[in-house]
Amino acid sequence: MATKVSAKQAVEGPHGEIGLASGERVAMRMWRNEEPNADKPMTRSEHETVGYVLSGRADLIVGGETVSLAAGDSYLVPAGTEHTYRIHETFTAVEATSPPAK
Repeated sequence: MATKVSAKQAVEGPHGEIGLASGERVAMRMWRNEEPNADKPMTRSEHETVGYVLSGRADLIVGGETVSLAAGDSYLVPAGTEHTYRIHETFTAVEATSPPAK
């Protein structure tokens, strides 16, 4: 069965993410207009994350490596890997997580 989530139905999550379409094994979310930061703590998730940057600039720090991200870049955060984002310019990205992020 197909599922649609319209902009009017999208709900903001506890960390500011916008919940998009989701299923049993994969889910999408959007981080919209995330403001520059320098002190976002490291986190570790049990889901694998792939993302696509729509606008802005950020560094993804994952597993001790820093990767610079800008509009048009895509990225992967492996499950169980400690990571954080250092946002330099107002940042919007769409991510898919598997299994769905909680």
